[in-house]
Amino acid sequence: MTTPVATEAERRPRSVACTSGPIVARTTAHHEPIAPTAFDFVRVTVVRSGSAILLSEFGQKPVNIGDVALFGANTLCGIEPENHITMTAIYLDADYVVDQVFWQHVGILRDRQDAREFVETAYTEPAQILRLGEDRAGMLMPWLDELVALSVQSRPVDTFYRTQALWFSVAHVIAPFVRTSPVRTSSTERTSTWPAAPRHRQFAPLRVEAQRVAELLRADPARRWSVTELARAVHLSKSQLGRVFVEAYGKSPIAYLTMLRTERMAALLRTTDTPIARIAHDVGWADPDFASRQFRRSVGITPSHYRTLSCERAAPATG
Repeated sequence: MTTPVATEAERRPRSVACTSGPIVARTTAHHEPIAPTAFDFVRVTVVRSGSAILLSEFGQKPVNIGDVALFGANTLCGIEPENHITMTAIYLDADYVVDQVFWQHVGILRDRQDAREFVETAYTEPAQILRLGEDRAGMLMPWLDELVALSVQSRPVDTFYRTQALWFSVAHVIAPFVRTSPVRTSSTERTSTWPAAPRHRQFAPLRVEAQRVAELLRADPARRWSVTELARAVHLSKSQLGRVFVEAYGKSPIAYLTMLRTERMAALLRTTDTPIARIAHDVGWADPDFASRQFRRSVGITPSHYRTLSCERAAPATG
C-alpha cells in the first residue's frame, strides 16, 4: 500500500480532526525545522525514515527509524530534521484516551472522572521517546498506512470500527514501552468520587467561554493578561473560568498563555537575529531570565541553545 503523504492543508490536524472522529492519522515528510507546536490532543508519532532531533519537555533527543514519540495533549514539540524525516502521527482525542483507560481498568475505577485522575497520576511524563527498534516498528507500517487512508476519507461513522481495530493493534505493540508511575490499583484503595458522566467527545472546547478566552490569548499573547481580566471578559468567576478552561484545554489559562508565548519565542529565535532579551519582551515577558526558564521548561533547552541548534541545522553543508 502506498502511504498517502499529507498536503499542506492536511498537515493542520486542528482543522480536520473535529470532522474525522476521535482518531486521525497523517503521514508527513519534513526537510526543514518545525518550531515547537502543541495540539489539543494526544500524539503518537512513528518515525518511518530519516532522523531528527526532537525538542520537548525531555530536552533534546534524537529519533530514528523504529522510534515512537508520545506526547500528551498541550505538550510542545519541535522538530529539527537531520536532512529529512518521514513520520506518521496518530492524533487521539484526550477524552477518547481516558475512556479507553476507564474500560481497561474498569475493575478498579468508579467512573470516568476517576479514570481521568488515574491517567494524570499514572502518566506523569507528558513527552516520551519509545525505542521500539526497526523490526518491531515495521509491524506497525501496514496498520499506519491504512489508518492514514481511512483518515483521509473522512468517513468516521463508516470506518469507526476498523479505525479502532487498527489503533488497538498499534497500541498493543507500543504500550509495553510506555513509562508509567506507580499508582494504587486496588478498588478499595481508590478515593471515592461522585459519579461523573463522560464529557462529550469533541476537539472543540466544551464551553464557548473557554473558546473565547483561548481566542483572546492567541490574538494578543504579549499582553499582560490576568485571570481576573479574562474571567470578566466572559462573565465568569475566576474559579469557574479555571474549571471550564482546564476541562477544555487540559491546562489553566496562564499555562496556555505560556505555551503560546513559547511558540512565538521559538519562531522569532529561528527566523530573526533579534536579541533574546528583546524577543522575551516582545512575546510578553519583561524579565529575560524568567522567559528563559519558561522556555526551557516547555521546550527542554534554553533559548540561546535553541537558536544555536537552529542555525546549525539551517547552515548549508560544505564539501
